Amino acid sequence: MAGMLAPNGLQDQRRYASSNSDAEHLNPATRQLQEPSRESSILANNVANHLSIETSEDPMQQGLDEFIDELDDAEHGPTEPYVSSLPTGLCYDVRMRYHCELDPPKQSRDFHPEDPRRIFKIYKELCMAGLVKDPMLNTGNLIPNPLLRINARNVSESEVCLVHDKKHWDFMMTTASMALDDLVVLERTFDSIYLNVTTFGCALLSAGGAIETCRAVTSRQVKNAIAVIRPPGHHAECNQPMGFCIFDNVSIAAKVCQSDFSETCRKILILDWDVHHGNGIQQAFYQDPNVLYISLHVHEDGNFYPSGNYGDHLHCGGEAGLGKNINIPWPTKGMGDADYMLAFQHIVMPVAYEFDPDLVIIAAGFDAAEGDQLGGCFVTPACYAQMTHMLMSLAQGKLVVCLEGGYNLTSISKSALAVTRTLIGEMPDRIRDTKATETGIETVQMVAMYQSRFWSILYPKDAHQDVIRFYQASQLKENHNMINVMVYREKLSKSFENQVIATPNFEDAVPLVVIFHDPPELMGTPHPVTHKLELHNTWLADELKHYVDWAANLGYGVIDVNVPKHMTSTGETEGYEAEDEAERLSTSNEFAVYLWENYIDCNDATEIFFFGAGYAYESIINLLINREEDFTKRVTGMVNFISGNRLKAVSDHGFFQHGQSLSKWYRANSVNFVANHHLVWDIDGSKKPSKRFGNLVRSPVNGLNDMLRQHQEEVQGFITRRVVRRDDDTEEEEKRV
Repeated sequence: MAGMLAPNGLQDQRRYASSNSDAEHLNPATRQLQEPSRESSILANNVANHLSIETSEDPMQQGLDEFIDELDDAEHGPTEPYVSSLPTGLCYDVRMRYHCELDPPKQSRDFHPEDPRRIFKIYKELCMAGLVKDPMLNTGNLIPNPLLRINARNVSESEVCLVHDKKHWDFMMTTASMALDDLVVLERTFDSIYLNVTTFGCALLSAGGAIETCRAVTSRQVKNAIAVIRPPGHHAECNQPMGFCIFDNVSIAAKVCQSDFSETCRKILILDWDVHHGNGIQQAFYQDPNVLYISLHVHEDGNFYPSGNYGDHLHCGGEAGLGKNINIPWPTKGMGDADYMLAFQHIVMPVAYEFDPDLVIIAAGFDAAEGDQLGGCFVTPACYAQMTHMLMSLAQGKLVVCLEGGYNLTSISKSALAVTRTLIGEMPDRIRDTKATETGIETVQMVAMYQSRFWSILYPKDAHQDVIRFYQASQLKENHNMINVMVYREKLSKSFENQVIATPNFEDAVPLVVIFHDPPELMGTPHPVTHKLELHNTWLADELKHYVDWAANLGYGVIDVNVPKHMTSTGETEGYEAEDEAERLSTSNEFAVYLWENYIDCNDATEIFFFGAGYAYESIINLLINREEDFTKRVTGMVNFISGNRLKAVSDHGFFQHGQSLSKWYRANSVNFVANHHLVWDIDGSKKPSKRFGNLVRSPVNGLNDMLRQHQEEVQGFITRRVVRRDDDTEEEEKRV
């Protein structure tokens, strides 16, 4: 390599200045303003001589100053250079290219994604941009302070065994002496791995290069650095290579730095923006409270490599490391700059500032880059630069970028160049895509809510829905003496604790109204300048309370069921599960059956009315379908409000009650108010909705609260008429008897 080696393993720094100084280009008038006059020079010299004479005449004062300087040096050490004056480091070794396929495909263009050319393309791009001194590849002028080369070395067995077990080391070492045919057979037994006799040596250099790069940054030999290394490492687990990875480079480097710099490198942030989840890094630090691992990756509900649920948002660390593992799992490919910036602004950077690391390591896979077919995402070089720039504000700028994946040669070289330009101090380019996708927003909100129990900086806290429900329930209890309905089933008791309340007479021989509804909406007016939603400008939109007031004041029994959006987990992880509509509906359906069997079907109510509002209404329909005979005998009528959710049809299953099929009974005994703009309404009115949806009424308004307000009198009339009719039928029956 070019340049002489310094004692610290770094190459001598070369500074290149322009041959023409700025002074040569000044016009005479400007030069005259900048050059001091002869008189001012004489005056300055006289003052300096006078001061030096006075100082020399006081040897005691001079000795005292020297003594104070010595004390200061002894206490604080010699003055360190400004960080901004330090160069950015680069680790690259051509020998890492020797790891390649022994049995490549017959078609010459069908190369393995983990191509040896990957690191050379990045290195060449840096050289051509003038960031690295390499006469063979430089095509233009070098920057004044080029990247300082950091030599890679072989990682030692003891260093590897900080992360991997001894068997893994021994196995990889044996591959260096195996026959080529045996290696071809062996590699097929592993998960996405190819091997040759140089693989072990390349893996030693890759891990050793990551170590030396992190050591150089931690010891302030460079201000920050990029390690262009391969094979990658973040998939390699304790006892096996996988996913193109042999040794877990980043994890090994982090543990070595924690050991070698125990006072100055105790807490480490590892940010993994590779499109695949870094299962190896997560495994290495899952119980470590001093390493915060954050991964942004495509998950696809566990169907994207490395597959399984290990990369979901529920894996937050274990034991002492609880909360120090954050997965941001994109549910689909196609994520772009705005999604990644949203995650950085709302999760990565707030948590990183609260964690306050001593060193930041980026597991920099560039396979989420635009153009990478494996990743299928659209992250641009500008976005990678922006994320790097944000992370440079942490740990006093001690930042290391270690290459992981990335398989489009153009994408990775352009992205790595943008990151390196940011490391040397250039400002990132502007991001054009500023609108996050709906799935991106939902994922960030889901992760922020779930992680909020571990980080005080994250909002919303997952208990906010309970606060609103507590207020709503307290008002109903105060006005109508309503009581909590106890739920004695493990899976349901936590989710529906304090969510079910009833009037004291709900078991008496009076009409009973059972209301299933979504949580009330919290409305507000943002500040016109800051756009913040402040507490004094918010209110609770809860039109259902007027229906409860009406029924309770008439002496009817009322059971009010608030179906929470987030169900409480009963597994190992405590707290609320993510908002999963299918899981929510399943739990709500189970609760509706529990409530029917234990509190409704067995009571003395003279009439029973079911009232559904929002998504929660589907549980009532499900109860009708699954308890059709008992339901149709006891229930007098059904009222439902459907706004943005789907309509649920009631099909016949051979059941007949008094000559009616189930769908006919539903249509005759229900009234379903549907939003004006709901998709069930045909645009030109030529197609009528299916009768299996029940008796549909098109509302002139759309919002759920607006609909509840609009049709209050109609609902009250519907219930009142059926109560009076049932009373009349009862009187006639008594007279006949």
